[in-house]
Amino acid sequence: MPENLSERKEVWKTIFLFLALVFALTSPFHYAIVKLYPSRIYVGAIMWCPAIAAFITLKIKGRKISSLNWNWGNWKYIRWSYFIPALYGLITYILIWSFGFGSLANEEVILDWGKELGLFGIGTLNPTAITIIAIILIGTVEVIRASATTLGEEIGWRGFFIYELRKVLSFTGVSIFSGFIWAAWHWPLLVYYNNNVLLEFITFFIVIISMSFIMTYYTFKSKSLWPAVIFHAVSNVYIQKLLPPLTMKTVGTEHWLGENGIMFAIVTFVFAIYFWRKAIKDKL
Repeated sequence: MPENLSERKEVWKTIFLFLALVFALTSPFHYAIVKLYPSRIYVGAIMWCPAIAAFITLKIKGRKISSLNWNWGNWKYIRWSYFIPALYGLITYILIWSFGFGSLANEEVILDWGKELGLFGIGTLNPTAITIIAIILIGTVEVIRASATTLGEEIGWRGFFIYELRKVLSFTGVSIFSGFIWAAWHWPLLVYYNNNVLLEFITFFIVIISMSFIMTYYTFKSKSLWPAVIFHAVSNVYIQKLLPPLTMKTVGTEHWLGENGIMFAIVTFVFAIYFWRKAIKDKL
């Protein structure tokens, strides 16, 4: 960390320049999603705003884009960055199914998957086989597709932002500050597309800050932005596209389900505590 006060001020100026650019670039697309239509095009554009903000900030500061940690790094961290979000997603929904907040499986979704993939009428494929094939494809091909948009976020948040914060804050400070900003960045979507705004604000902030601890750990440990890209994509796919559709909702328990659900907040918080302790032990 810079010991000179003027150097620290310069770091904070860079941080707030980046955040101002993120806000300016994102605002038109947030407006479009809220006032026009929640198109995937607008969502994709939003997710690339942090990267563009980082590139502009680097240009203004006379630094090269190549200074970001583009190297792939150790495959170990890539594997863990797939496994961990898949694991906390599975744990979340196993608990949901076990406590009766939802039930497995949604036959209509399995039918839709079979139709979408053209699997009906192939030999003797039954719903179980169709489900397995669909899960494998969603867990691989869909993750690769999702990585194209999470890359935009992670170039900005984990590739640039947390490294600037690291110059003036501890690992804990970096994780909390970056997680809070990352969560707040989603606020228009939370306000306009949720039923219980206060509850889902709380659970969403817990989830995002918890994820920030884990992703910051793997980013600093690997010295690469790619584990965060994979982690983010896998988390989005498992907790948005794979596990919720398989779950039949139970009346009165909807606040326990989904990425803003109480159960997901509890599980990710426990994971965050583990990685926070791990980071302290590894002196990150």
